[in-house]
Amino acid sequence: MRVYRLLTDEDTAVFCHRVSAALAGGWELHGSPAYAHDPASGKMRCAQAVVKDVEGDYSPDLKLGEL
Repeated sequence: MRVYRLLTDEDTAVFCHRVSAALAGGWELHGSPAYAHDPASGKMRCAQAVVKDVEGDYSPDLKLGEL
């Protein structure tokens, strides 16, 4: 089964580390990153989709960050 996550965070090194940690954990980049201004906070935000093939069947109870 292929699972999907969308990583988001402010445009800081923290976001880059989150994506790097996902890649180190076997996730693969899916598509291009997105970059947008958040008018509520006044800061830029980043997003990157990642996918991973895992054993088992889908359940909404999956803890995607723990796969």
